[in-house]
Amino acid sequence: MGTLSPRAVLMLAVLAGLCAPPAAQGKPNFIVILADDLGWGDLGANWAETKETPNLDELAAEGTRFVDFHSAASTCSPSRASLLTGRLGVRNGVTHNFAVTSVGGLPLNETTLAEVLRAAGYSTGAIGKWHLGHHGRHHPNFRGFDYYFGIPYSHDMGCTDTPGYNVPPCPPCPQHGTSASPISKDCYTDVALPLFENLAIIQQPVNLSSLTEWYAEAAARFIQQASDSGHPFFLYLALAHMHVPLEVTPLPGRGIYGAALREMDALVGRIKRLADRHGRGNTLLWFTGDNGPWAQKCELAGRLGPFVGAWQRTRGGSPAKQTTWEGGHRVPALAYWPGRVPAEQTSRAVLSTVDIFPTLVALAEATLPPNRRFDGLDVSPVLFGQSDVGHKILLHPNSGAAGKDGEIETLRLAHYKAFYTTGGAKACDGSIGPEEHHRPPLIFNLDRDIQEQEPLDVASREYQAVLPSISRAYAQALEDIATDNVSVADYSKDPAAMPCCNAQHVACRCQVPASPTALLDRHTEKRAPRLCL
Repeated sequence: MGTLSPRAVLMLAVLAGLCAPPAAQGKPNFIVILADDLGWGDLGANWAETKETPNLDELAAEGTRFVDFHSAASTCSPSRASLLTGRLGVRNGVTHNFAVTSVGGLPLNETTLAEVLRAAGYSTGAIGKWHLGHHGRHHPNFRGFDYYFGIPYSHDMGCTDTPGYNVPPCPPCPQHGTSASPISKDCYTDVALPLFENLAIIQQPVNLSSLTEWYAEAAARFIQQASDSGHPFFLYLALAHMHVPLEVTPLPGRGIYGAALREMDALVGRIKRLADRHGRGNTLLWFTGDNGPWAQKCELAGRLGPFVGAWQRTRGGSPAKQTTWEGGHRVPALAYWPGRVPAEQTSRAVLSTVDIFPTLVALAEATLPPNRRFDGLDVSPVLFGQSDVGHKILLHPNSGAAGKDGEIETLRLAHYKAFYTTGGAKACDGSIGPEEHHRPPLIFNLDRDIQEQEPLDVASREYQAVLPSISRAYAQALEDIATDNVSVADYSKDPAAMPCCNAQHVACRCQVPASPTALLDRHTEKRAPRLCL
């Protein structure tokens, strides 16, 4: 029996929705757009200096903007795992990033948002960066997504023929048996970056200059076919932007980062128009980011806005991505749903990406998975403008800059933020802030010190008044985690787990069609696609 083409798999997956429960009819559609390494100040609606985001600014004007919204972790894999499970890494097992050679991924006993929604009658699609395991049953097609199109990890985790802009720059993939000498230990040359459609590698190396258009076309096809099926859909679009390398043509006066930011903004605008065309009034579009900007990339990193982590900066290192300073986890967030989510609203509720899971499950009238606890809340009252109350307590896990990965050593209690461990990630100048432990904790009052510049004096009346509440909240949070059903991720590595469509070719090269349309329309190939099982 012949192998089905990736497009045929998509058609069958969407048509399978016809067997879904009739109750799925009339349920809302969900589009979650997750940007990569985007700074809070990278939206014009947040930061007046930013001029490259007219579509996102329009989205903010026509929906609700959340100014105290946080990623569940300050680095890639843990942040994405928490979004898709509603649970922090200390519960779901994903505490740091997976590698190209990773055997494991998000533990299989963890239930994803896609699995819950698919059981509730939804067509489910994931487009873009996955980074939760690509080997065996960790692939998105086995984690609740009917359709997948994208790169299974960060797009700097493999060489390309279009290496784009990076700091430091990386060489293109070797060709015809020639070897490339990497100028940075962070550059990959042994294996080319793969592009998947479902289980098949359809291009290796990826042409990064076409990636944005491919993602837009794949999203359009999924939304169209899901809409034609008459059943609700869930699209998880995990963008390559603004992670390096940036493959763009610099704009006069805006530079490389500004050009890439404008390209991302245009892509979001296309998705919004698709949502309006196929489900206006019945589609929730939720835009946010996975963590703060990657400061060590210098001019290729985003804007922190006011969240500069001034206390840490005086000690060296960056207060952005990989840290528990505000710049590491406070991210842009917008919600758009005409007729349901109020327009021209700004919410100051303390929210997090862990809230996306329970909120969408509730809106879909589905049921949360049993026998586990969740860090996220159903924040639909906040979305609908009925409340401006979110988390009273929010936990910020260590994400690489200091402390054991995934451990909780920073927490927010109302407008106070307590650090039991601090440290700075690698900065543009190469400095790394030292790991420091604080007993009693450093406490900042974010209401009057959003720059995290001056911790409260331990001897002050304010510090002494709030410390008991923080200590009690911290102890209760750790006890809750210790008594939960906790998963453990497999972080073992094996070179055989690397995605490779043709091991006989240098860097696993494949021959591919030249245009995005030809790539997406292709039904058959002379070579058999490599299936990562």
